This record gives sequence, structure tokens and C-alpha cells, in this order.
Amino acid sequence: MNPNPTTTFMSCSPSEPQQHLELESVREVPDSHAWPALDDHPTVYEPVPVVDLAGPDASVAHLARVCESWGAFQVTGHGIRSDLLERLESETRRLFALPMDQKLKAARPSNGISGYGLARISCFFSKLMWSEGFTISGSPLDHALKLWPDADPSRFCDVMQEYSDEMKQVAGRVVRLMLLSMGLTPEEMKRAEEGTRVDQLSAVLQLNSYPPCPDPNRAMGLAAHTDSSLVTLLFQSGTSGLQLLRPQDQHGPARWVTVPPRPGALIVLAGDLLQILTNGRYKSVAHRAVVNRNHHRVSVAYICGPPPHHKLSPVGKPASPAPCLAYRAVSWADYLGLKAELFDKALASIMVAEDSRGDEGICC
Repeated sequence: MNPNPTTTFMSCSPSEPQQHLELESVREVPDSHAWPALDDHPTVYEPVPVVDLAGPDASVAHLARVCESWGAFQVTGHGIRSDLLERLESETRRLFALPMDQKLKAARPSNGISGYGLARISCFFSKLMWSEGFTISGSPLDHALKLWPDADPSRFCDVMQEYSDEMKQVAGRVVRLMLLSMGLTPEEMKRAEEGTRVDQLSAVLQLNSYPPCPDPNRAMGLAAHTDSSLVTLLFQSGTSGLQLLRPQDQHGPARWVTVPPRPGALIVLAGDLLQILTNGRYKSVAHRAVVNRNHHRVSVAYICGPPPHHKLSPVGKPASPAPCLAYRAVSWADYLGLKAELFDKALASIMVAEDSRGDEGICC
């Protein structure tokens, strides 16, 4: 994993709430974690698209339809070995099974990137989430030595590094296929690939734990949000929890769609930077994680984007309707600063007003 500057992944508040509970031992949902309304939209079943990177479903035409209509899909044929996914899940569970006082020895500092802590978006909500996380940027060795001071941490570190190396290749391939599916001109494709080639991608690993909850109807695993990345590739254990928000369309009102676990599959989520790069054609997907009463779900997110200070400029015509660029150029580092301040209003803050596009010289 490429190291990233602190400003790129800093928390949205100077310090996180210090309410670190041993969630596995809680017998009823405390007020601090009780959400007033989880059913803002109905939850329905819809088959989530699958793209086979090793088969005909990897065609750019199919991928374009999936990206435009969903902003997310399950990917198979990615080449990640099943034994590596099994070791990844095992090491993730081993970390979160540690006592709380041990995990807090590797706590993420308020102005840092890596370490143990609550969800970064917690500061935007009045209630805490039924989850815990561990972020890895660069080598996890320093934190692993704090987690397992009396044991060799190399098993954990080696698995995380191997997985990150493999995921970088998959992410680079997925991003390139997404760009190819847009039907860009050679010049547009060249510009789009600046900062998005596999050798340039930077990333963090986000390990997530969602313990069983005594009252799942009152608790939220991870609140609804979009990712700031180009794409996020998610591995989830064999328990449902991830939900995608499908907007109102000809098939019905806005609704939550659960992504069922599919053995060996990874989930691709379009992020805000992809929406900016594709000029709004491929929109970032809002998603959340719900919890259940009986099973401990874990997930690992590979969150990737361009080099932190590389400015991404939109390519291609905007989704609608004026033939000018819809977003101004922005770096990942600068955008994350906006996201930390504005949360779900960050994308709107960099849209270029229609009546000013010509003045800024960015009309097509």
C-alpha cells in the first residue's frame, strides 16, 4: 500500500468520541447507539449485477450499463485465491477478538491515518454505530506490535500486504475497464488514465467489525454515505449486511437493496472521485451496513484513488444536460478536506455553475 499524507485521511473532527464499548458483551442497545429511524426507505430484493472479469460479462457495454444504473456490482473472475480470502477473514477476526484495552493501544490518533477506532463519519451523527474499525495505510507493523506485543505479528502483516498487492492489480483493471466503457476519445482516455494507472493508485485498507446486536432494529452498523474514492473493492464475510441505496426510478421509490454474500466475489462501489472523473455519468453509490442478532460480520474495504495531490479533471460529456464540464478539477487530498467538512454536500460544492462554465473556459 502506498503511504498517504495525514491530511488525506484525517478524521472529520479533532477527536473521536471515546465511547468504545465491548459490543459483543452488551445485552441491550444503549441510548448512545439507539437510532430513532432505520426504515427511511423500504428494503427490497433486487438481483445485484455480477461482472465476471474472466468471462464475457467483462464486456465494456455490459459494464457501462451496470455503472450507469447501479454504481456497484459484484465481481468474479478477479484472480484472488480463495485461501488468501480465508486468511484475510481469519486475521481480521483475530484482530477484533482482542480485548478492548489491547486494541486501544493501537488507537488511531485524531490527526492520523492508521489504527483502531470508530467509524470516521461518526462525528456527523448524534448516535454511535454498532461497529469498530482498523485502518491500514502503508505497513501495519508498528500497530501490530502494539496489538500483539508478546507474539510475532508477521502473520497479520504478511496477509494484509499480500492482499493489498493483489487488490491493487484488480483495482487497476476495474478502473481501466470502467473508463473504456465510457467510449472516450483517445485524447480523453489518455487524460483519464493520468493518475489512475495501476502503478499510480494509492490506497488504504479498512477492516470492519459488526458484532451481533441484541436489537438490530434499533442499531446501525455503518450509516449511509458515499465513498470519497475512485472505487472501493469490498470483501464481506458470509453474512448479509451491506445495502445499496437505489434511487427512485421507473421501478419504484427509493429503496435499500441488500448485497447477499457470494462465495469468492468482491463488491465494487463507485466513489465520489469516479463521479467527478466521469463527469457525473457514473455516480457514486450511497450504501450502509446493517447488523443482525446472531452473526459477527466482518468486511475489508480496499479504498483506492489517484496519488493524493494529483488533480483529477472530468472527461467526457456530463450526464445532463449542458455540454460543459459539471465539476472542477480536484485532488483526492483536497476533496477529502471538503468531505470532512461538508460530508454529503461535498460533491455539490465542486460543481461548476452552468452560467459560469464558459467564463472558466471549460466548455466542451
